[in-house]
Amino acid sequence: MRKSGILMAMSSLPSPYGIGTMGKSAYRFVDFLRASGQTYWQLLPLGPTSYGDSPYSAFSTFAGNPYYIDLDLLVRDGLLKRPELQGIDWGSDSQRVDYGKIYENRFAVLRRAFGRSGALTEEIAAFRRENGGWLEDYALYMAMKTRFGMVSWTEWPEEDIRLHQPEAVARCAEEYREEMDFWVFLQFLFFRQWNALRDYAHSRGVQFIGDIPIYVALDSADVWSVPHFFQLDEKNVPKEVAGVPPDDFTEDGQLWGNPLYDWDAMGADGFGWWIRRIEGAQKLYDVIRIDHFRGFESYWAVPYGDTNAKRGHWKPGPGMKLVGVLTSWFPHLRFIAEDLGYTTPEVEKLLRDSGLPGMKVLEFGFDPQGESGYAPHNCQSHSVCYIGTHDNETVRGWVKAGRGQAYIRYAKEYMHIEPREGWCWGMIRTGMSTASELFIMQMQDVLELPGWSRMNSPGTAEGNWQWRMKADAVDAALTRKLRRVTHTYRRD
Repeated sequence: MRKSGILMAMSSLPSPYGIGTMGKSAYRFVDFLRASGQTYWQLLPLGPTSYGDSPYSAFSTFAGNPYYIDLDLLVRDGLLKRPELQGIDWGSDSQRVDYGKIYENRFAVLRRAFGRSGALTEEIAAFRRENGGWLEDYALYMAMKTRFGMVSWTEWPEEDIRLHQPEAVARCAEEYREEMDFWVFLQFLFFRQWNALRDYAHSRGVQFIGDIPIYVALDSADVWSVPHFFQLDEKNVPKEVAGVPPDDFTEDGQLWGNPLYDWDAMGADGFGWWIRRIEGAQKLYDVIRIDHFRGFESYWAVPYGDTNAKRGHWKPGPGMKLVGVLTSWFPHLRFIAEDLGYTTPEVEKLLRDSGLPGMKVLEFGFDPQGESGYAPHNCQSHSVCYIGTHDNETVRGWVKAGRGQAYIRYAKEYMHIEPREGWCWGMIRTGMSTASELFIMQMQDVLELPGWSRMNSPGTAEGNWQWRMKADAVDAALTRKLRRVTHTYRRD
């Protein structure tokens, strides 16, 4: 069935507390999606962000971000008092997240709520039992990070707990039990609010698409707690790290720095870690987009300590051994393969063998000199069409930056862009009209925002992940306009 949806980060929702949350604005956004004929809300990863604020670099692949816990709902639940939220500096720009201010002030407020959580003891205990291993690992990991001034676990001064030795884990779990309880409490709040929001969205006919980053962060409970599943030495230092090779856009390649998986060790375990990971994601999302899918076929391994990705080399990935396990273990869960980037016949074969829909990005599709696989007429039905992803320019930014006047002229002629309609809605119309079974547009393009609202510029360290929508950005006229084009192309 032909459907469409909007890519909108949770952090980008308006709220009075400096960052989007799972409160009133999230419910209003669901209502907007429903009223405008959209079926899907695509989110960026919801994990607890670390240094750099990227949702693709989280302290845990299983945990939720405490920043997204709605404070007004905590007031409603009696865990906070309204005056306790007054006079706090959450940042001065309503269209930008000030992560520094959020980090400085939010946890003090949440600790106040923790102090009033006595009436929830039985519910929290049940949540703890249901979530087992990952929750205990994450809570102890965060307790120890707090103990050591939030530095990466690779810099913890006590070697036994740094190396996750069983005796040290048992000792620290006892010694820091109360601090662990705080981090468990935050996860309880996150999932309670998330489940309520998800239930509401489902009642309105809206489903969630979520990203699974192929790699996890080195500074994470995931790597610290199961180091034998990663390519680490006897001191748990990475041997090689993730990245992508140099190309026409990046002379040095991209050095991501994530630890690489030990695929032999994971395979010997029946890929149980990945099964547990997808089980966790299934609690959040209805559809899962697998980031950097080509890394399952082969991946770029860069020597640890290098300052760029030039000296990397290709190594074989698990291929269908893993992909087949995931699709057979979760036969009713829908996946999207993020198959962008450097592709080869082997990667294309893996996509075909997997049976998963790949991605088509319209901003890549207008080559005036030759054929492009991303051109609208090449968007086959078993695919997901995007105007651009979170890593790409907004439509207005793309037109301004451009790839040369010939490129823009060809795109304008191809899509019949007229001044009255404008580039943003011309691209939305074009995406809606493709054969792709699903079309996703960024909220910035629905709002016709310029390039400053771009979510992420790969290869840059500052200014990313900050855009927020104005509280009054969505009105009845915009809703009707989106509903009309959605219905025209029978995606509602």
